[in-house]
Amino acid sequence: MASNPRRKSDAARRANQVIRSRTVLVMLLLGIVTFAVLFWKLYDIQIRQHSVLQEKAIEQQTRSAVVNASRGTVYDRNLNTLAISATAEDVNISPMRIAEFVESQKEKQEKAAKKAADKGETYTAPILRDQAYIAKGLSRILGVEQETLETRMTKTNYDYWNIKKRADQTVSDEVRRFINGEIDPDGNEVPESDRVKLQGVWLQPSSKRYYLYGSLASGVLGFVNSDGVGSVGLEAKYDDTLTGTAGYTFSARNAAGTELMYNYEQIFDAENGHSLVLTLDANVQMSLENGLESMLKKYGAKNGGTGIVMDVNSGAIVAMASYPNYDLNDYGTIFDDALKTKLDTELAKIDAKRSTYESEEAYAEARSAAINSAVQSQWRNKCIDSTYEPGSTYKPITLAAALEEGKVTKNSTFYCSGSTHVQGWNKAIYCSNHSGHGQQTLIEAVGHSCNPAFISMGLSVGTETYYKYLKSFGLMDKTGIDMIGEVKGIFQDEKSFNSQVVSLASYSFGQTFNVTPIELIRAQAACVNGGYLYQPYIVEQVLDEDGNVLSQHDSTPVRQVISEETSAIVREALEYVVSSGSGKNGRVAGYRIGGKTGTADKTGTKTNDNPKGDVVVSFMCFAPADDPKYIMLLTMDTPRRDTGTAVYGGTMVAPVAGQIMGEILPALGIEPNYSASELASADAAVPYVVGKSAADAKAALKAAGFACTTVGSGDTVTDQTPAGGAIVPNNASIVLYLGVEKPNAPSTVPNVVGKTPAEANKALTNAGLIMKVTGATSTGGSTGSVTAISQSAEAGTELAAGSVVTVRFGAKTTD
Repeated sequence: MASNPRRKSDAARRANQVIRSRTVLVMLLLGIVTFAVLFWKLYDIQIRQHSVLQEKAIEQQTRSAVVNASRGTVYDRNLNTLAISATAEDVNISPMRIAEFVESQKEKQEKAAKKAADKGETYTAPILRDQAYIAKGLSRILGVEQETLETRMTKTNYDYWNIKKRADQTVSDEVRRFINGEIDPDGNEVPESDRVKLQGVWLQPSSKRYYLYGSLASGVLGFVNSDGVGSVGLEAKYDDTLTGTAGYTFSARNAAGTELMYNYEQIFDAENGHSLVLTLDANVQMSLENGLESMLKKYGAKNGGTGIVMDVNSGAIVAMASYPNYDLNDYGTIFDDALKTKLDTELAKIDAKRSTYESEEAYAEARSAAINSAVQSQWRNKCIDSTYEPGSTYKPITLAAALEEGKVTKNSTFYCSGSTHVQGWNKAIYCSNHSGHGQQTLIEAVGHSCNPAFISMGLSVGTETYYKYLKSFGLMDKTGIDMIGEVKGIFQDEKSFNSQVVSLASYSFGQTFNVTPIELIRAQAACVNGGYLYQPYIVEQVLDEDGNVLSQHDSTPVRQVISEETSAIVREALEYVVSSGSGKNGRVAGYRIGGKTGTADKTGTKTNDNPKGDVVVSFMCFAPADDPKYIMLLTMDTPRRDTGTAVYGGTMVAPVAGQIMGEILPALGIEPNYSASELASADAAVPYVVGKSAADAKAALKAAGFACTTVGSGDTVTDQTPAGGAIVPNNASIVLYLGVEKPNAPSTVPNVVGKTPAEANKALTNAGLIMKVTGATSTGGSTGSVTAISQSAEAGTELAAGSVVTVRFGAKTTD
């Protein structure tokens, strides 16, 4: 059989078969690989990236906004508002939406231009609302650099950027007008026909913290930072309580980014924060700060000072001040003049060494560090975060310990030669009076603030027992006050203290250890309130937004340190300090005041240029002395020595303390009880006698307790000085004008500082003014003379004739 010439050979067929098989295999492999790749991609998109892509989809389809909770209000004890949050708005931009908006405008203008060209018409393009236009307007309104805003708008991959947090209502209203096209970048009105609503810029509801009294109680309240978080003070301590819980709004938007109708919106309401009712009294705080600030400026205190007013029977802080302070509404600005000067000096030194820095960045960092240090120093509350050697204001603790242990009694006596020696110390320890006080009773020794007497008391107690009292009075630990940043005092460890008698000697009069003002005033309060130690506190109540009380402070004492009997003797001795001893300049008419002066050497500050070293002068006082309600401690760190006033707590601080107590005690409901002599000079209203006969006018003034003099010879009073109704001292002399005109010329205030009461009264009377006396008017039987130490109106000031000038008198004292 002949072979088929068209039939391929077996070899060819086998070759084709191999090719087909390989082709099928390759196709199969390609199919498998392709399927695997597709499967992996689907797995990656639907499983691995599910959450990420879902978030992106939600982000593209919705817009969410945080609804900030309203921060709780802070009140003083009388429900005066100290800090409150009010409506504000955040200003945000979307670089992405702005870019789309600008492109949209360009497209419209191109179409309009083409259409006009087709008709042979001239087309004038409107102003393009581009990035520069928008940045210029926002820069003017918000005070943000235009260049910065334009740079941010170039980041078109961003859909959200906050450019201003918590804008005031007036600012946000201006932004709103700009967004709506009502005004141009320069603030000029835009005709309604030319208005274009901007896209990519929007306002978001927020709130802003306002401090209604500015700098008042700044060291206590603290502030809320730009992120709405409490940074220092109570705002930080109670941040969680005050903040509340934020809410959210979610709204759908279309492909163009435009929000859909309200029925696509979902809102989760915010829960407002709770409010705080403090123990502070705004009026008392104001008096404390005014008095403290005037004292620090008068005596040029290098390192500021502190002041605390506390309820003796609960530990409630009625007022607390620390200097330098600052304005809570502008917490980043240096508020204190002395601190500004110090910072300027530091910056000048840095600028002078600019060429020595490795780089401009290092120089800028040095300046920034100096500024930050200065700013942060004014945020400190030295009442709780700084320690100092208390000096003689600590002596009531030594007195209380010795009395409680029965080592001394009210009948004990002490001899002071001006110094004493202690075992293990080869130097004499001096009294403030180097000549010595001689023989003295316990009460007199306290009034003299006699170091040898207190060393004797301390040594009689013994090191081990004395150390236990340090612990019992709470001086070795933090007080636990409800504030942040509290530190504790610095003391020797017990083993070391017990091995050195000299340590006990120096501790006995308040040296060689450190305490915080809050630790000391707590211990001082326990000495005079019957012996009860309380935990100081600031927050009395926490309220919900409806005013319901959520929590109330429990004022149960921590423990009783000394007996009621011991406390009564301490009170008696400390009252003597003010009535007749080193604290006599702290007297307050109408009140029984107890107190203790202090002048503490700052260890390590004596140099060749400063041989006397630096000191902290202070004064503690409480009232009423027989039944204490409130106690106050003032400190002044490193006053100048060239002011003409002796550098002692009794001469510098006690007069200011007396002034403050005279203001705050009536405000706190402690009524004065004047003695006969005090009553004679108490303030009273002048009767109106114009039109009366000379005889009737004199009789009316005499009945009211006033003396009078006459000018002229008429029968009827035609005028009087001071005018009827004026409040003047009851012993003032009223001038009656009989048939003559009253002079209109003002009176020039004379300088009476340094004069005796008689000399000051004569000088002011001759000037046609009336003197009101405050402070110490006698020496209480001690040596020295009483002179004027301050006057309410500066010398050279012109006042209306008959005006009252308050003059504070004091005597030279030592601690």
